[in-house]
Amino acid sequence: MTYRLSIASRYRLLRSQCLQCNAASTRLAATTASRLNDWTRGMANQTAEIETASTEQLVLSQDEGNVRTLTLNRPAKYNSLSAALVDELLSALAAAEKDPAVHVIVLGAAGKAFSAGHDLSEVAQARTSANAGDSEAIFKTTAGLMTAIMRQPQPVIARVQGVVTAAGCQLVASCDLAVASVEARFATSGINAGLFCMTPGVALSRNVAKKHAFEMLATGEFISAERAAEIGLVNRVVAAGLLDISTDELAQTIAGKSAPAIKAGKAFFYQQLGLPLDDAYTLATKEMARNLSFSDAQEGIDAFLTKRKPVWRHE
Repeated sequence: MTYRLSIASRYRLLRSQCLQCNAASTRLAATTASRLNDWTRGMANQTAEIETASTEQLVLSQDEGNVRTLTLNRPAKYNSLSAALVDELLSALAAAEKDPAVHVIVLGAAGKAFSAGHDLSEVAQARTSANAGDSEAIFKTTAGLMTAIMRQPQPVIARVQGVVTAAGCQLVASCDLAVASVEARFATSGINAGLFCMTPGVALSRNVAKKHAFEMLATGEFISAERAAEIGLVNRVVAAGLLDISTDELAQTIAGKSAPAIKAGKAFFYQQLGLPLDDAYTLATKEMARNLSFSDAQEGIDAFLTKRKPVWRHE
């Protein structure tokens, strides 16, 4: 038997279906709008993160008296030496060189590590680049930073905590002095990734005996802060809680000397290292006489003879 709906029943059925369609359309519109808002917020957050990252200072600078502290500020990446960080550090060193009020520089790092060396993501990108010179450019730029530290007129003291690997060791070795926390650990660990730390080895081999240097380079194994002091990579090892105080004491001691004498002495020190003995003494004789002509040298001699504390004019 076939049943036919009345006109009224058909109307009610159609009306119900229309209402259901409208409700479904409303829900779909609401869902689409919600997802669009979520996507928009996500993109805004990503944009904010990118802008923050691009404007974040990778090297912080702070002065205390005649000591300027430069702090590597990339803790989330263990202060790895990205191209941007190296550029900022070079700029900060150049600014310090021009500032007569800065007599000593302390190089520190934020976070748990001093530096994990080169930024391996940049190294990997350079390796796959169509430009064969990209890889060499990374190491050349970092080498330029190391030589800039050596040629910096002010003494540079590394304040070292946590892990220090590969080019991080190169950075410590390139500084004139280094104070390390007892918790610091050092390794030229590139060999563990099939990459001999050749550029770090230049600085390392100029700080420690060649057998100690080659052992670090060939094994990639960590050494303790105490061992680093034994082989000459760092000057002092102190308790973690005393790292800032001990580094500042050393910095302030040097900052209390005649700045021109320290500047001349640092330049001579590195220059004579590469000379034969007789040539080194010839240079030392010339530079010693030049140093004697400084106003501070005359003040220092007068102060010694009259048994008083010298008052440096830094001239």
